Amino acid sequence: VSFTLELEFSCSILLSRAEVTLQATSDSTEATPQDNVVKLSVPVRYEPNLFLSSNTNLHRYEVYPLGAFMHTSGPEFTTTVKVQNLGCYPIQNITLHMALPALGHHRATILSVTHVLAENATCVLQPPSEGTQVVPVPPEDLLHVDR
Repeated sequence: VSFTLELEFSCSILLSRAEVTLQATSDSTEATPQDNVVKLSVPVRYEPNLFLSSNTNLHRYEVYPLGAFMHTSGPEFTTTVKVQNLGCYPIQNITLHMALPALGHHRATILSVTHVLAENATCVLQPPSEGTQVVPVPPEDLLHVDR
């Protein structure tokens, strides 16, 4: 005989382990009834339900054709990135890595982060480490326009 147990857990009580005792009995006389009991204990792991969203106040910016690229900074804009826990279980030690396309044709800077604000989080702005290959955005990617 095989058994399949499907357990549902409550958001109000968090368990680290689930324990189940199974016992088989019969009306017959048995010489070794002690082997008819099994106790199972398994760790419980909760699946996170994370939602990642972003919003910006700059929805369009013109990039000049090759050879006419301005070497001054463009307009300042704000992008908000939000990580939300939509589940009912607490989540700890989340790390979010973001790679931003900061170099264009001839390694011209097209994006620079001026400051980072954080709520309920610790944010660290790190330039690429020594030895990290920073690949410029190809000119053909900058010429692509979605309409």
